[in-house]
Parts: sequence; structure tokens; C-alpha cells
Amino acid sequence: MKIATAQFTCAPADVSANVRLMAALADDARVRGAELVVFPELALTGYELEAVRARRDLWVRADDPRLDPIRESGVASVVNCAAATDGERPAIETLVFGPDGELITTYRKQHLFEHEHDLFVAGQHDGRFELGGLRFALATCFDNHFPELVSRGAADGCQVHLASSLYGTGGGVEELAAVYPGIAEDFRLHVVVANHVGPAGAWTGCGRSGLWAPSGALLAQADADTAMVVTAEIG
Repeated sequence: MKIATAQFTCAPADVSANVRLMAALADDARVRGAELVVFPELALTGYELEAVRARRDLWVRADDPRLDPIRESGVASVVNCAAATDGERPAIETLVFGPDGELITTYRKQHLFEHEHDLFVAGQHDGRFELGGLRFALATCFDNHFPELVSRGAADGCQVHLASSLYGTGGGVEELAAVYPGIAEDFRLHVVVANHVGPAGAWTGCGRSGLWAPSGALLAQADADTAMVVTAEIG
């Protein structure tokens, strides 16, 4: 199965503009033969926490019609967003759409990072789904620093670990380079990470989205500057 990771510079607090960008990247992934594409953390808004706090129109649900271009792309998509909940605060949620646009599963980030605690509610359940004969585990950025979360996925028969993330320039470069090959090697999983590139709220995404084999070997990786899709065969 060919899987794609997509990185881009989000339009700040503009769901429709980001959907258009993501749909174009999904189309590129489909043309390259990918059956699944993974997008970065809070891809629908960018990492614009104050805007998300102030504007409920930036909180989405899985059936939001603004997401139709992604659902209609013909490739399964892992879309991380600020999601509406039944309470007064949103969640950092991953929506997984199948190739026909159907909702396969959702996952809410369990390990919120520092200031995220003031805005978002944390998830309570792990994320899993199956596609193309493979079993996938879901995680979002800081989640990946908790080995027990990854371990549960491996113990549950997952073969691929998918991470929507934001790592910035500076220390984030070394962090990304250490965390994901380590997960792959330690837990014998294929690992796919989608990162931001360019401005992302208070951060500057360092790009380098990539895919790793269970040995920890790098299969494919994006550069540090360009909105792009990279793919690799997995499974």
C-alpha cells in the first residue's frame, strides 16, 4: 500500500482556503498512486490558537460541508482539526475519511501540550482503523512522546503509526529526527509523520515530513521549505 504525507503552509484561520490546499495535495497523492494521505496537526486552521479560542466557526464536525473537497478527493485522508464537542471547548481531533468520503474513525489528542490545556479538551480513547489490509494507530504531536500510547497500538496489532504534528525550526528539527525513527525501531512499526512547513501560529514549521520503516530506516522525506507530498510503499 502506498501512503503519502503532505506538508504545507496553512492559511491562518481560514478553513475553506486550507481545504482547497489540502484537496490539491490529496489529488497529487492520488496521482502518485497513494491510497492514504496524512496532514499536519490543526491543518484546517493552522496552529492559530487565539483565533480558535475566539471563533467557533473554526470548530468543525465530520459532516461539515466545507470538507467536501477533501472527502471527494478519491484518496483516504487523515485530517487533524479543531473539532466541535458537546461542551464549551473544542478538541484537537483527527478525522479519517475513506476513499469514498465516508468517515472511518475519529481520534482526539490525549496528551495536550502546555498552553493547549487552556483551550482544548483532551481525548480519552486511542484511535484505530483498518484500510487496505493494514491496521493503523493514530497520534497527534505531543502524544508521540508517550511510549505507552505507542505501545498500546503495537500490542493491538497495528502495523502503521500515523502522526499529525507541528515541529518548529530550531530544537524541533532534532526532536522530529529523534522521535519518529525511534518509534519505528522500538515498536517495529511503520511510521508516518505530517508536519507544518513555514509560519504556523507562533511557530515556524520545519517541514521534513516523512515515512520510516520498522527498522527505523527512512523511506522518504520532504524538504524543510516546500509544500509537497512524499510517498512510500508500506506493508
